[in-house]
Amino acid sequence: MPLRSRLRHFAVAGIALLTAIASLPPAAAAQSHGDHRPHDGRLSAVIRYTEYGIPHIVAKDYANLGFGNGWAQAADQVCTLASGYATVRGERSRFFGADAAPDGSLSSATTNLSSDLFFRGVRESGTVEKLLKVPAPAGPSHDVKETMRGFAAGYNAWLQQNRITDPACAGAAWVRPITELDVAAQGFALSVLGGQGRGVDGITAAQPPGAAPAARSATDPADAARELFRTDDGAMGSNAVAFSGATTADGRGLLLGNPHYPWQGGRRFWQSQQTIPGELNVMGGSLLGSTTVSIGHNAQLAWSHTVATGTTLDLHQLTLDPADPTAYLIDGKPERMTRRTVSVPVKDGPSVTRTQWWTRYGPVVSTLGAGLPLPWTATTAYALGDPNAVNLRASDTALGFSKARSVADVQSTLRRTQGLPWINTIAADSAGHSLYTQSQVLPRITDDLAQRCSTPLGRATYPASGLAVLDGSRSDCALGSDPDAVQPGIFGPSKMPTLRDAPYAENSNDSAWLANADRPLTGYERVFGTIGTARTMRTRGAIQDVSAMASKGGLKVADLQKQQFAGRVPAADLAAADVAKACAALPSGDVTEACGVLARWDRKVTTDSRGALLFDRFWRKLLVAVPAADLWKVPFDPADPVRTPNTLNTAAPGFAKALTDAVAELRAAGIALDAPLGEHQFVVRNGQRIPVPGGTESLGIWNKVEGVWNAAAGGYPEVSTGSSYIQAVGWDGSRCPVARTLLTYSQSSNPNSSHFSDQTTLFSQGRWVTERFCERDILTSPKLRVVFVRG
Repeated sequence: MPLRSRLRHFAVAGIALLTAIASLPPAAAAQSHGDHRPHDGRLSAVIRYTEYGIPHIVAKDYANLGFGNGWAQAADQVCTLASGYATVRGERSRFFGADAAPDGSLSSATTNLSSDLFFRGVRESGTVEKLLKVPAPAGPSHDVKETMRGFAAGYNAWLQQNRITDPACAGAAWVRPITELDVAAQGFALSVLGGQGRGVDGITAAQPPGAAPAARSATDPADAARELFRTDDGAMGSNAVAFSGATTADGRGLLLGNPHYPWQGGRRFWQSQQTIPGELNVMGGSLLGSTTVSIGHNAQLAWSHTVATGTTLDLHQLTLDPADPTAYLIDGKPERMTRRTVSVPVKDGPSVTRTQWWTRYGPVVSTLGAGLPLPWTATTAYALGDPNAVNLRASDTALGFSKARSVADVQSTLRRTQGLPWINTIAADSAGHSLYTQSQVLPRITDDLAQRCSTPLGRATYPASGLAVLDGSRSDCALGSDPDAVQPGIFGPSKMPTLRDAPYAENSNDSAWLANADRPLTGYERVFGTIGTARTMRTRGAIQDVSAMASKGGLKVADLQKQQFAGRVPAADLAAADVAKACAALPSGDVTEACGVLARWDRKVTTDSRGALLFDRFWRKLLVAVPAADLWKVPFDPADPVRTPNTLNTAAPGFAKALTDAVAELRAAGIALDAPLGEHQFVVRNGQRIPVPGGTESLGIWNKVEGVWNAAAGGYPEVSTGSSYIQAVGWDGSRCPVARTLLTYSQSSNPNSSHFSDQTTLFSQGRWVTERFCERDILTSPKLRVVFVRG
């Protein structure tokens, strides 16, 4: 055995023994001796649990680390994981019925049947197996494949050795052992989420033209495309900021990550520390089913992600062969489509068989959402291009970040792996460097190519949203290649918008343009996002906050914590005073009380803020009633993008009605106009009502939560999406990073788990988990529990 491997072996054994002894009573500890790891070749790991059920997984290599990861994730999230594996196997219709809707975590499919038709087609075509065989760097590395193999074994071992107590799947036939292919298939689903995954309904419904007329939409295609690719629609988003050493108290970097992800289902985060002594030591949040840490930190580097504005798919408009609508012309020569016939078993009914049609560009698609139909006629069809359909590299990118020691290492990882499908990266390191980069896998659509090759539809959609619709009949309209790209048809690393070592680098799901308002990024292609356009209220508020923090200087981790829970409402700072003044001038006496409530409101969304709920309900109604162009008196000015537009137009038709309707709505529900927000924005966990701070996207709040309005149940009695795995990370010169974390919805979705809502209570109170990263901190945890797991 090589020296490095022997050292790693002894280190794992030593940690296992040390932690086992530390967790035992003195008498038992005195009798403990020897190496407790199995020596029979089976996979194994040591899991040390600390407060809030956070596992610290130690293993000797990547396969064994994957084993511990799979075991620990299954222990907390077996039902959610099993549901995801039923999805990627194409078995939802079999177990849950064809017409029911999946949770949306792995695709945009509106029914189980369309989901199954797509994912079973992926499985039967061998798509993922082929990607697993592609040599690195274009394909996944050996280390990543070993984590997948180990993860499947660990998940299966947990199933075999434990009884499921979660009522969501206890005794369910769809909870079954998995394979490495299932783990990889889930990674594939996440990779194509913004491409083929966005078009699942249209891919599985596309059929050659028949007697029925083709569907058309009355919606303007530019508006439909703009709506389709919005990043401020509440479903997914994030904030993240990196501060350079020029702004901090000690010259080291700081990072605050605040991703906004669903609170239920398969896109939840799960927290762990993953350690291979001498090789890897990283802590952070993983999307469920991921074998690596998705966002997190190690001893010298911290990173987070935000959903990017890059348009991750393209369309090719096909000119069909007049003699055959399943053949298309390339430079005048016909090329036949490929049939993919898929049969899906259905609960309480016969199997459903459908044919999908594939081209050199990708699958034929009949629609991208209800607003953008793409009819297949006798002369025309549309094919969806998705470069992430051959990208199984995201785990290698995450693993590279986990082992990085600097921002420069992050950039090296991105250049080598090019694996991120739909996210930006924000990072800081202990040497004081900061980074923002929109390094994602995008179709190589240059503005020149779009100019030369766009069809009439593309000339409407590309400027509006970055969605290119290219002439598929011309070979000179192919996407081409960059010399530094790891796969054909995508942009290379040198084309990515990047900001290095700015005092702050921030993103809140707008384009790269204002990652730092004093150092705007320009020169990138439209497919990456816009330049010189209005920013969302959340971006404007975030830039105001973080630029003020950077200017003040002397920043510490405590300042990041304050920013997360400050609860400032940027929309209210712009409009609340004008609303209160205009309210007082309204002739209706029904709103008199509201005027005083709004005037006294602290313009925050903390749980005890009085007036926040009233303003929230008014603001939502106002944005529906008043067109964006009429909302503000001072329009957007690209020379002053953070402060404009401003000055609410209280004379706009719809203003008075929005206010009176909000007042009437709350009164009808029996809700006092000045009720504390937390009394009516909450979640219920095991019968306990837990108040929730934060607020909706359009108000511009950093600590975003999207409540589900139900007046009969008291207001917002559940959160659909919002702040999830939050981390505030810095360094103080010691070997241990200074880190505070919070998993808002807690580690487990099992109501019988003691970690079902413990961190949710912390979130309610604006409190954090003091992270235990170094060995001495783990071993001194009063909640330390050591588990030896093996196959």
